[in-house]
Amino acid sequence: MNPRVLRRFIIIAGVATFAAFTGWMVAKSFVSSLPGDYYTREGDIRLGDGHYDKALESFDKALAEMPDHRGALMGRALVFMRSGKEPDALAELSYLIDFLNRTLATDDRTGGGVLASAYANRGIVHDRAGRYQKALKDYIWALKTDAGALEGPSLFDKIIYGTPHPSTVLDRAVYLKEQLALPPGKRLLRVPEIDDEQRMYKP
Repeated sequence: MNPRVLRRFIIIAGVATFAAFTGWMVAKSFVSSLPGDYYTREGDIRLGDGHYDKALESFDKALAEMPDHRGALMGRALVFMRSGKEPDALAELSYLIDFLNRTLATDDRTGGGVLASAYANRGIVHDRAGRYQKALKDYIWALKTDAGALEGPSLFDKIIYGTPHPSTVLDRAVYLKEQLALPPGKRLLRVPEIDDEQRMYKP
């Protein structure tokens, strides 16, 4: 066989194989996705880019396709938290927590992570507003639900956000418990330069 023809055949076969594999992967992702998943992923990307209005639009589209989509509900709550709409975030997280407590299967580990994250994030909302007893209660529920989901941000997140030692749910819960045990005049419940490094949670 002519080496030039053989080389051309190998290149064409390689390109065709790559194209077929890529097409199969894309088709598989669409087929395996549940209603609302696509727009939730889109919302997550927009949220990460700081485009809060666009992210909210995506999460709303996800909820139109799948009411009570837990990823979209969590996404909406994070949009509200990051854009300073804490009453809206509190309402969204409370709804998500109530919904999951009513519907979550005992063997749904992913759902357990979502519930733990919802408790943790609601604790952060209470914490920021000075409702420290409620914050501590939510942090404890978060840790009881799934402590493994709340170990703190990944190394990638630490590099991106520039906080090598961010406060975790466990750190903050222990600190609040210790401070709330002190007489009111001796408590130090807020240290802005440390508290501002606490990250929101999304499973």
